[in-house]
Amino acid sequence: MSGRWDRGRVAALAPDAASAKAAEGVARPAKWGGTGCDDEAVWGECQGSGKSVYRTCADLAGPAFRCTCPSRKIPCKHVIGLLLLWSDGSVASGARPGWAAEWVEQRRERAERAQERKPAPAAKARDPKTAERRERRVEDGLAELDQWLRDQVAHGLAQAEKAPYGLWDEAARRLVDAQAGALAGQVRALAAIPRQPGWPDRLLEEYALLRLLVRAYRRRDELPAGLRDTVRSRVGFTVPQDDVLRDGERVRDRWCVTGSRDTAQDQLTTRRVWLRGRETGLPALVLSFAAPGAALDASLVVGTEVDADLAFYPGAQPLRALVAERHGPAVPAAPAGTSIAGFLDEHAAALANDPWLDRWPATLDGVRLAQGDGLHVVDEAGDALPVRMADPWRLLAVSGGGPVAFAGEWTPDGLRPLAAWQDDEGAVLL
Repeated sequence: MSGRWDRGRVAALAPDAASAKAAEGVARPAKWGGTGCDDEAVWGECQGSGKSVYRTCADLAGPAFRCTCPSRKIPCKHVIGLLLLWSDGSVASGARPGWAAEWVEQRRERAERAQERKPAPAAKARDPKTAERRERRVEDGLAELDQWLRDQVAHGLAQAEKAPYGLWDEAARRLVDAQAGALAGQVRALAAIPRQPGWPDRLLEEYALLRLLVRAYRRRDELPAGLRDTVRSRVGFTVPQDDVLRDGERVRDRWCVTGSRDTAQDQLTTRRVWLRGRETGLPALVLSFAAPGAALDASLVVGTEVDADLAFYPGAQPLRALVAERHGPAVPAAPAGTSIAGFLDEHAAALANDPWLDRWPATLDGVRLAQGDGLHVVDEAGDALPVRMADPWRLLAVSGGGPVAFAGEWTPDGLRPLAAWQDDEGAVLL
């Protein structure tokens, strides 16, 4: 590595704002012993509560992180705190202790073996009878869902407002049995729609989108190829990563990492990382998954930009992608955003291609936080978007009331903030 990272780049590694705040309390030399660094790694031992001592190490090339603390967040507050000390120059160069050297070398060996590994042979052709049986099960499951949706509307939505989660969980369970897992997740999520004014309208809208998906799947052979891929994906048919890397549309650009969010469900943690192409302006979503105790991919750091080829999954509105090839290290950078009107036009075009989109990345330039009928971000033209955030003070402190670049996820509930960029602070997680 050449040079130490600035504090903004370190803070951008945090999986959420709470972790970034907790790391500040850990970034004190008195809490650490055995710290050191070289061109490739930073390490140290942090005094935890009681007699616990946590061994912490960061591989700067990945970056990748290791800590013996019980936190499921990656990187944890100890890793970020150690890197903040290193960024400030409070960690001196030295020789790696055995535990740190062993971990870093194991990572290097695994990477070398992966490079030397011969290309995998072509995947065996899928058994057409197995595929046919699944198609029949999915069709039967969707026919049952269609009847269930009609029953919900026929009986009225008033009783659904006080219904237990079991109303939707049972319907979702039947879809899981029918091997329509993605659709089951959409049905299960209906129970979480906020019970607030306009709730019946929102529920009816979701029911309508589900029925549209059912009807689209029945007519899948009549659909354009991209839309057919989208419908199959929304139902639960997956595309292997090898197929995406081999056949997916590739786009090379300088991709700015604009936001990241982790969600946990059913013993699986999912990390959503949003990117935006510097030249193409294209949005992209990179997903990674981890079982409890396993590490999520941390190679895409909010507030950095990487020259890379992305391979996009097939669909009418390509969004999800894999990093197929990098052409250099990541460098700190702020994204090029749009006005609110420009964003809404972009989102409308995406919805025309994929009406089942439940979130879309927003990267806005020159917006301020405003309080009116709830929190909003407002641009120079006076256009506004509602913002859903529990604690606005971090954004207010960063912006000082002035305009900032802002990234978030646009959802049916409003704009959920991810990060902001300020000239002096750089990238700040929200």
